[in-house]
Amino acid sequence: DPVASLLSVLDLSGSDARTTEDIFTGVSQSMPLGRVYGGQVLAQSIVAAERTLPEERIVHSMHGYFLRPGDSTKGITFAVDRIHDGRSFSTRRTQAFQEGVPIFSMIASFQDEDPGLDHQDPMPEGLPGPDELPDVESHLSGVHPMSKRFFTDRPVDVRHIPSPIYTSVAGAREPRQAVWMRVRRTIPDDPGTHRAALAYLSDLTIQESILRAHGVSWATPGLKVASLDHAMWWHRFGRVDEWMLYVQESPSARGGRGLATGRVYSSDGMLLATVAQEIMVRVPDAAAPADASPAAR
Repeated sequence: DPVASLLSVLDLSGSDARTTEDIFTGVSQSMPLGRVYGGQVLAQSIVAAERTLPEERIVHSMHGYFLRPGDSTKGITFAVDRIHDGRSFSTRRTQAFQEGVPIFSMIASFQDEDPGLDHQDPMPEGLPGPDELPDVESHLSGVHPMSKRFFTDRPVDVRHIPSPIYTSVAGAREPRQAVWMRVRRTIPDDPGTHRAALAYLSDLTIQESILRAHGVSWATPGLKVASLDHAMWWHRFGRVDEWMLYVQESPSARGGRGLATGRVYSSDGMLLATVAQEIMVRVPDAAAPADASPAAR
């Protein structure tokens, strides 16, 4: 059960807010290529940091760096530093280790719920809803069984606008796309679980606006993509087991790096979170499409 697997990786072992030994351990989801999924270690790092805080103080932002690829066959240790505790805000640093070597480093800020100014960018209009789009299995004919398993065993239902770029890039070469997503079945009501799961989901597809701009599919021979860093701001609470719209665009790519940003909306138009990620992307010259848009060139 992929959803049970997601919940199990978010259930860390270790201390809690009443102790000062802030060391936690977690497992990894099995991955076809053996590398830890970045969204998993993001979510686990948030859970570890939240364990050192009272329940009423919740995460509102995080900034993290992916330092090394993780091995999904091995456990992960999370060490949390209590950097600051103020009247309304707390700051925590989480380092994720495998066999004593750091693979991810994050600083996150937490806040008590406070009233204040309230506005948001509206959700884009005129986009098809999730029920009007095919599910992922419809796009995977001819895909290698091991690669197909990566998509079908995910705990997340993902539906692309205009279409996925798994094997080819259809339509205009533009540095933007949108994705409907949700966890495949209902999960417990705990708000902390939903916040951490949203971090898990935020690493899915965010890189694709960069690739789409250049007509590069995930199946491009010799393509190398690796997340370098990840930033996220939680604005409002939303359930991850209900449909959310992830609007993504890339303002720049240069020097083997590409920047992507995203906004996550609930299905009724509430802005839940904003995301930014920079990736390393290397495309062999022979594989680079020649018909990329002027903006992409």
